[in-house]
Amino acid sequence: MKRFDTKVQYLKYKVLREVAHQAWQGTLYENLLDIPKIIVPTNTPTMRCCVYKERAILAERVKIATGGRKENPNVIEVIDTACDECPVGGFEVTNACRGCLAHHCEDACRFGAISFNQNHEAQIDKTKCKECGACAKVCPYTAIVSRKRPCQSACKVKAITMDENRSAEIDNSKCISCGACVYMCPFGAIMDKSYIINVVDMLKKSGERGDRVYAVIAPAFVSQFGYVKPGQVVAGLTALGFHSVVEVALGADIVAQSESAELAEKGFLTSSCCPAFVGFIHHEFPDMVGMISHNPSPMAAIARFIKKSDDKAKVVFIGPCTAKKTEAQREDVKPYVDAVMTFEELQALFDSRDDLDITTLEEEPLDGASYYGRILARSGGLTAAVEEAVKEQNLDIELKPSVCNGIEECKVALLKKSKNMLDANFIEGMACIGGCIGGAGCVTHGEKNKAEIDKFGKEAQEQTILGALSNLEKQEQTV
Repeated sequence: MKRFDTKVQYLKYKVLREVAHQAWQGTLYENLLDIPKIIVPTNTPTMRCCVYKERAILAERVKIATGGRKENPNVIEVIDTACDECPVGGFEVTNACRGCLAHHCEDACRFGAISFNQNHEAQIDKTKCKECGACAKVCPYTAIVSRKRPCQSACKVKAITMDENRSAEIDNSKCISCGACVYMCPFGAIMDKSYIINVVDMLKKSGERGDRVYAVIAPAFVSQFGYVKPGQVVAGLTALGFHSVVEVALGADIVAQSESAELAEKGFLTSSCCPAFVGFIHHEFPDMVGMISHNPSPMAAIARFIKKSDDKAKVVFIGPCTAKKTEAQREDVKPYVDAVMTFEELQALFDSRDDLDITTLEEEPLDGASYYGRILARSGGLTAAVEEAVKEQNLDIELKPSVCNGIEECKVALLKKSKNMLDANFIEGMACIGGCIGGAGCVTHGEKNKAEIDKFGKEAQEQTILGALSNLEKQEQTV
């Protein structure tokens, strides 16, 4: 069964799986340099010009899979040797131009960059072109196309440029760690740092240290492991050595209740659940930082609850988000979250154990969160949860939301608010299209994921936020 969207993801998975396998065996640093040859054992190249370049790139992948460059604070890194030096020509006129009489492209260009040759075909003056794309939009033959790199097209915050060697380069002052470039690069030249060996180390040493390692899993997991039942994923985590598996959705219930109260008090808020969205505000709209909800993200909220309840707890967040790796490094989150893994990494961790086949395990339950906590995984879910929390607490405020699906919609809403033109008192900002279910760390992406989340939400035993939080308080009292 095909488990990944692309072969690039599968290659990344193979590296992560082997790194984790060696870590379990205690032979990682002994065999670190041999991993590329383990993955490509023959002298026949499988995807590059020669086996030597293939192994050289794999060696760079191994470095990132073991934590990456320490001097680079960004969790997203470029593998220079893997970058294909994609052509970057901006907007260009193709041979589809018919030399028509209408000249819509010329009329649409406000910068005078369009002229015509002796055959009446359009041509673009690069010294005048501002890359606005207006000419391409009006051409009746779609003869004007953008030659942007896939990573640049994916990066909606314009954090990717070229270095002197024409390799992709990330501007850390703009990057929000959303991972869109990681997923879209067809050569896999951009990769998020992995802390999978830290997780293995925690699990292996938990017994001798007396620690209890908690897996805090995001609700989007139900759409990611289609070859098994959700309860088998939970059982698999227990089999790996996790002391307990907790729903991040419980943290979403905590946040929805307190965020609705904060909204009633202040009259306007932007959400704090998506770290990439929060980072975008800090980078691009610093004057609006004070409008961000002071509540932690669901990940931080439930991790803080666990650490407060159990002084021997270690917390590993597992979800679809690369930006969570950046969030976990923040000073206000670091005390509560010990490591972050994506669903891609969880699949690699499962398969790195020779003695574990999760398809054979008996299902284990995962319950406690409300319907509303679980649906935060998709766009519009947070708004529904805040609306429910307002109603359950009888708060004196009418929710007027602006639901932003993707960072481009977030930018529009923030611009409108900055000019006092936004008819809303709450901005739900999700950097990824579709919400968390569209995160770069997902194993698969697709329309069915939203349906799976809604189904998972409806299966919750608690249909109210207050009910879920009441149960959480009872759990705390029994610890």
